[in-house]
Amino acid sequence: MSDPEPAAESPPNPSVRRVSDWDADRLAGLAADHGMPLYVQDLDRVRENCERLRDAFPDAEVRYAVKAHTGRAVLEAVREAGLDAECASAGEVDRALAAGFGGSRLHYTAVNPPARDLDYVVGVAEAEPDITVTVGAVDTLDRLAERGYDGRVCVRVNPGVGAGHHEKVRTGGAAKFGIPFDRAAEAARDAADRFDVVGIHAHAGSGIDPDQLDSHRELVARMGELTRELASPDDADADPLDLEYVDVGGGFGVPYEEDAPALDLPAVAEATREAVAPLPAGVDLAIEPGRYVVADAGVLLTRVNTVKPTPDERVVGVDAGMTDLLRPAMYDAYHPIRNLGGGRERDGSDPPAPDEREATPVTVAGPICETGDVLCRNRALADPVRGDLLAVGIAGAYGYEMANQYNSRPRPAEVALDDGTAAVVRRREALGDLTAVEREATPDRTDRTGRTDRTGAGR
Repeated sequence: MSDPEPAAESPPNPSVRRVSDWDADRLAGLAADHGMPLYVQDLDRVRENCERLRDAFPDAEVRYAVKAHTGRAVLEAVREAGLDAECASAGEVDRALAAGFGGSRLHYTAVNPPARDLDYVVGVAEAEPDITVTVGAVDTLDRLAERGYDGRVCVRVNPGVGAGHHEKVRTGGAAKFGIPFDRAAEAARDAADRFDVVGIHAHAGSGIDPDQLDSHRELVARMGELTRELASPDDADADPLDLEYVDVGGGFGVPYEEDAPALDLPAVAEATREAVAPLPAGVDLAIEPGRYVVADAGVLLTRVNTVKPTPDERVVGVDAGMTDLLRPAMYDAYHPIRNLGGGRERDGSDPPAPDEREATPVTVAGPICETGDVLCRNRALADPVRGDLLAVGIAGAYGYEMANQYNSRPRPAEVALDDGTAAVVRRREALGDLTAVEREATPDRTDRTGRTDRTGAGR
C-alpha cells in the first residue's frame, strides 16, 4: 500500500484571504484581551497585497487610496512596501505625512475641496514642493492660483464610464467627478499656462468585479487616447504637454461572498496595459487601489448578546452595528460571517462546537435604533447562542473608516497583527470621548427681548 500523498500547502501569498482562513483561537484570544467590538488588521497581509500589486504592475506607479484605511500602522506598512499615497482630503494628507510619506509620494485628489483643505495643502506644498494636486474642476484651478500655488497639477477627467459594486460608488460617469472628457484636453492645456501639469487621472469606481472589467478597459482606453492627444496634438497651434503619467484609478474588487472567485489581477494588469497602449515616451501608467490592499486583511469581531426567535425570522443580536460597520446598511453590502463559538446555552451548558451545529438561517442585528442596522438577513450560520463570538470578514476596507458615533456610541478599538505580535493601534473610545469636543455650557443670559438664552448661539 503506497504512502498517502501529503496535503497540498496553501500558496504563500494567496489571491484572497477568506474569513475561514483566520485562526479562530487567535481571534478568540484577542477578543478576550481587548473586548468587543474589535477590529483586527493583519499588517503582514497588507504587505502581501502590496507585493501582489507591484508584481502585477511592475512598470506602473502604484498609489494606495488612503481613504480605504487611514490607520497609522497600515499607512506605515504600505509606505514600507513601496506604494505611494493618494489622499482625498487634507486630513488624509496630514495622516500620510505623519506616517512618513514625503511630498514626492503624496497625491492630493480632492473633490470640491473646502477652502481650509486647499489652504492646508498649499501650505504643505511650500515645504514639500513635490506634492501633486489632482484637480477635477476649472474653478479649483482658479482657487489654487488665488492662493499662489503654481506647482504640480494633475487634471482629473470624467470619462463617462463608471463601474463599481454599488451605484453610490460609481464615479467614472458621475458629473461630480472630473472635467468632462470632451473639455479635458482644453482644460489641461489652459492649466499648463499656470501650473506644472504632470498627469491626467480618471477612476471608474470602487469594488469593480470581474463582470465589470469591460467598463474598466473602456475607461483606460479613453485615457490612453487623451494622453496621446495631449502629448502629440493634431492641432499644430497646440503645444504638447510633457506628462509624467496617466492615472487610471483603482477600484479593483475583492470577493466578499465565500464562493465568489478572486480577481485575476495579472489578467487585469495585462488588459490595462493593452488598453492604454501605446503610451508616449516618458509617460508612465499609474494606478491607485485601496480596497484591494486592505479589505481581506481585516475582520470585525462581535459578541452575541441576544437570540430571539420570532414568527418570521431568528434574530441574533450582537454588540456591533452600523456605527461600527456601515457598509451593509449603506450599500446593502455582503460581508461573510463566521461563528467562532464560545457561548453558553441558556441552562449554562456548553453547546457543540460551531462546526458541529446545524446551519440555521438568522438575521444578525446590531444595537442601533434603526431597522436597517443589520449585518445580514436570513444567513445560514452555525446556530448561534448567547456569548458566541462572530467574525465579520473582509472588513479591512471602509470598515473602521466609516465608523461613527451615531446613537452616541463610542467607536471600537483596533488591534494590528505584525509578524505574530498584536498591538492596540486605536484605543476604544469611552463615553467621555463623545462629549470631549463640545463647548462648555454657557451661563444663562438675557437678550434684548428679555428672553433667556441657554443655547450659546449668541457667543
